[in-house]
Amino acid sequence: MTSRRDALKSALLLGAAPAGVVAAPAAVPAAPPAWGRGHEGQRKADRGDGTYLNPIVPGDRPDPSILKDGADYYMTFSTFDAYPGLTIWHSQDLVNWRPLVAALRRNIGSVWAPELCKHKGRYYLYIPTKQTAVPGSKTTSWVIWADDIRGPWSEPIDLDLPRHIDPGHAVGEDGSRWLFLSGVDRVRLADDGLSTIGKPERVYEPWRYPDDWEVEAFSPEGPKVLRHNGYYYLILAVGGTSGPPTGHMVIAARSKSIHGPWEHHPRNPLVRTQSEAEKWWSRGHATLVQGPAGDWWGVYHGYENGFFTLGRQALLAPVTWSNDGWPEFGGGDLSQPIRKPAGGKPGSHGMPLSDDFGSDKYGIQWNFFRPAPDEASRLARSDGVLHLRSRGDAPSNSSPLVFVAPDHDYEFECEIDVDPGTRAGLLLFYDHQLYCGLGFDAKQLVLHRYGTEHGRPDHAFGKRMFIRIRNRKHIVSIHLSGDGKTWQRGPRGYEVSGYHHNVRGGFMSLKPALYAAGQGEARFRNFRYRAYA
Repeated sequence: MTSRRDALKSALLLGAAPAGVVAAPAAVPAAPPAWGRGHEGQRKADRGDGTYLNPIVPGDRPDPSILKDGADYYMTFSTFDAYPGLTIWHSQDLVNWRPLVAALRRNIGSVWAPELCKHKGRYYLYIPTKQTAVPGSKTTSWVIWADDIRGPWSEPIDLDLPRHIDPGHAVGEDGSRWLFLSGVDRVRLADDGLSTIGKPERVYEPWRYPDDWEVEAFSPEGPKVLRHNGYYYLILAVGGTSGPPTGHMVIAARSKSIHGPWEHHPRNPLVRTQSEAEKWWSRGHATLVQGPAGDWWGVYHGYENGFFTLGRQALLAPVTWSNDGWPEFGGGDLSQPIRKPAGGKPGSHGMPLSDDFGSDKYGIQWNFFRPAPDEASRLARSDGVLHLRSRGDAPSNSSPLVFVAPDHDYEFECEIDVDPGTRAGLLLFYDHQLYCGLGFDAKQLVLHRYGTEHGRPDHAFGKRMFIRIRNRKHIVSIHLSGDGKTWQRGPRGYEVSGYHHNVRGGFMSLKPALYAAGQGEARFRNFRYRAYA
């Protein structure tokens, strides 16, 4: 049972009145708490007053895998079909994060739920993938390694695990190395961590929720193993990662040995969205990590209510250890500010998303969607110009350059000029079958919606044009200019609230994008991003 002291602590953390204390009635409803604002007005969790407001890394940052390495924290996320992939982020306070390096350069498939770990001084990334239409992609799990977190990272090594996802690295009491997998199965690793020994075996039958709960599927996944105070703790997700907002959840089990037997946490589930009225939906896929001051925290993901288009975002919640030795998650529904972890060193957060193309942000900001093996050869930068060679005849059979949008409301614009026979433009892009936006050639606009072309009206701008796309609460407007100063509204507007996983699948998000199709190349200058509060 939770003690009164624990209840008081939890209530104060959330700014609520604890049990037994009568709160003064509010005269007017309080305004929703505000995020801090970073580069270009982007949302950031750190509010500057000793508190933070989730998400800690906004935008499409699902399946967080976090590593404590001395005073440093490193985290990476599922990157699916965006390459270079598996960008590693760095923090020293668990709240402010900035990207360091993209560890995975070659397209090996759609990347799901990686595991970042360190063993005997070497860094490892265990990477499950799903096969796509790109040659060389495969459904399996891989490993890459590096002796410096910033790289260089090795080429991927196939671990031949075609029927599992979500590897979680663990070291047994005898020093043996293991991957825990969806199921929950596990497989032995060789001592160097670069191959498997034997076949996966079932090691735990997870706790089951009541039959009348609204969930997507049982789907035991995301097993993470922690050794603490004489126990191995297994943290995992059940309930399905999307679908109903109340489905995904965090549960736990523990054992004295890496080999079991495992006992259920007596208070499962530890995290679950209780109703569709909450701020964060489908909360789950957690990892525990010790904070800078020695306390404990959990990172997991969730969909933001009303913004499925942003994908699953990275969330941080306080964790305490009960008197009977079990982890307990705090922070309530994460809709309110929480005190920042003590003892950390704040740093800058995020990165500017505007790009003058004077430096290389390929893999840090920009990624190709489902790139062919030679995709990077399409890119060149010189004198503040991004040269993008055309491929395909439309975004549906090309590979646009995309980046993750962190904000509810934003706009982006760019100056573009095209060769004869080239069509280029700006998009909001989910995948090859779902996008909207506008392109042009020297004579005609090209209108895109729902992943199809729906018109080619004439225009008078010639081969050079400025395009601006504005997304305000899913209402998209497009503006055009010949000089970047005088703007006119484009011929169509769009509503994009349905451009998300529960409509299209794929677990991705709606991303700003550049594309070039046809013959020749397009040149992009002075890309600008701005968020609205």
